Amino acid sequence: MISIKPVFIEDIPFTAIRVELPKTNLLIVSNDTGYIMCGALDVDLLSEKLAERKVIAARAVGVKTIEQLLEAPLEKVTNASREKGWQEGMTGKEALLKIAELDERKK
Repeated sequence: MISIKPVFIEDIPFTAIRVELPKTNLLIVSNDTGYIMCGALDVDLLSEKLAERKVIAARAVGVKTIEQLLEAPLEKVTNASREKGWQEGMTGKEALLKIAELDERKK
């Protein structure tokens, strides 16, 4: 089953996606700029082989729900994410708020 629903962080909308797979779940929270994801995300692939795309993304491991993904410390971030102020150890929620703030400045 796939579920897609809005999730609000400090009244800022993001999209939460949960894909139920055998023995695991794929979890993603995103906006138009970037996303955080569960441990299934291959950060090295995005940072190295797809570097020209400048994907803003990070992963947290050991999470089973969207709520846990938002609260967990980021285990790894892409190189492009660092340019947006993301770093390992910050929570998913903190990272998403940083890109939402940057989006707001663009308007």
